[in-house]
Amino acid sequence: MPEDCEMARLRAAKDAAEAANEAKTRFLASVSHEIRSPLNAIYGYAQLLERNEGKDAVNAARVIRRSAEHLSHLVEGLLDIAQVEGSALKLSREAIRFPDFLAQLIDMLHLQAQAKGIALALDPAPGLPEFVHADPKRLRQVLINLLSNAIKFTDSGSVTLKVDYRNQLATFSVIDTGIGIPPDDAQRIFVPFERVAQASGDRPGVGLGLAITQALVHIMGGEIRVESAPGEGSCFNVRLMLSQPLSPPTAPAPTPGAITGYVGRERRVVLIDDDPAHLAMVRDLLEPLGFQVHAASDAESGLALTAQMQPDLVLCDVALGTETGWDIAAQLRRRYGAALRIVMLSGEGPQSGASPITHGNSGPADDTFLMKPFDFTVLLDVIAAQLGIEWLHAAGSSRPVAGADISLLPATITGRASVHCTEIARLVRIGHVRGIEAEIDAIAALAPEAAPLAELMRQVLDSFDLKALADLAKAAAPDAR
Repeated sequence: MPEDCEMARLRAAKDAAEAANEAKTRFLASVSHEIRSPLNAIYGYAQLLERNEGKDAVNAARVIRRSAEHLSHLVEGLLDIAQVEGSALKLSREAIRFPDFLAQLIDMLHLQAQAKGIALALDPAPGLPEFVHADPKRLRQVLINLLSNAIKFTDSGSVTLKVDYRNQLATFSVIDTGIGIPPDDAQRIFVPFERVAQASGDRPGVGLGLAITQALVHIMGGEIRVESAPGEGSCFNVRLMLSQPLSPPTAPAPTPGAITGYVGRERRVVLIDDDPAHLAMVRDLLEPLGFQVHAASDAESGLALTAQMQPDLVLCDVALGTETGWDIAAQLRRRYGAALRIVMLSGEGPQSGASPITHGNSGPADDTFLMKPFDFTVLLDVIAAQLGIEWLHAAGSSRPVAGADISLLPATITGRASVHCTEIARLVRIGHVRGIEAEIDAIAALAPEAAPLAELMRQVLDSFDLKALADLAKAAAPDAR
């Protein structure tokens, strides 16, 4: 009967809607937990610094930054889902050093596995190519999601990343001895916000990791499958076409030292943003570099300030109460033409699925939109491109190429530093990050001349490039082994 079919369709739609609402409720509860932990760390350390009670300001800043990165990654995960659903996610194609890339993944997750008392191993097939083409950010995201999940749901035994490569086809198998997945849940685990009841318990997570992983694998033209049985562990298999470059890429140039200023006349910058903290942050970044910075908190005063100062660059927030930053940009462009450079800064993209750096439509093609939160180096790169300026860098702080024959310490303290460098090399082998940080602090305390080396080591450690850190320790103190 037509009426029965219609009733059945309505009941199915109602059940689907209720299931979606329940999933979103579970998601909100989970994401609240995931947000509160890093927020508590940020809030607590910020209070200590504000009250001048933090014994180690550098460590406090490091915790705050890493906690902020965790929150940023959580937000990016939500945006990834939105971009995938809107078919707006774009991939890069870079030549990556394949064996080193895989080894660094294991190094990054070693402590997480060690804390649970399980073994984490890499099992590469013989003859892996030295270089392959891939989007390193997205490939790393896929493999870290799978490895982290395997560690999370394995209470004893091991987690292994097995890698095979034949005829341009890479096969990644993440094998664990964990709790396993019931057959009925094997496909549900890839649905956004869904978490298997047996696996959830008190284990953290918001139910996005595997959904994002599957979406990324499909976008990269690959496939992902899972084989599992309750109590016997799981094996996630990912197959991707990763071509080899025709010739090995040239080694990247050493990273220059910290930016200290720029070449040429003084540049004037106007900041327009209704957030006082953001205005102060950007001002504190730019003024020490030699920029003349003026700030406005609303559209009217921003337009007036621009007319008065005749700046070289305007950094403008998008959300400014009744008038948007796009409206301000349009007015500025009509008044001053292409000579005035404009960079839009906002937590909302100009359109759904926008990348962190895009080009706006309110001015010439090379006006730029930069999404918050942004890395300072990215903002400075954008400013340099807009103003055509050349940065001045601190001397003697270039990051060394692995294996370079250099000496970063005066001979008078090399012997004392060698002990700490030897320990850093040992700690790198076992992935003991906290121990490495302590040894770097010990090097910094040796003498003022050791501070640049210690800071460089911290930068390398923060990038999780443990191999480069070990090479740096050996280069700084040749007796380190």
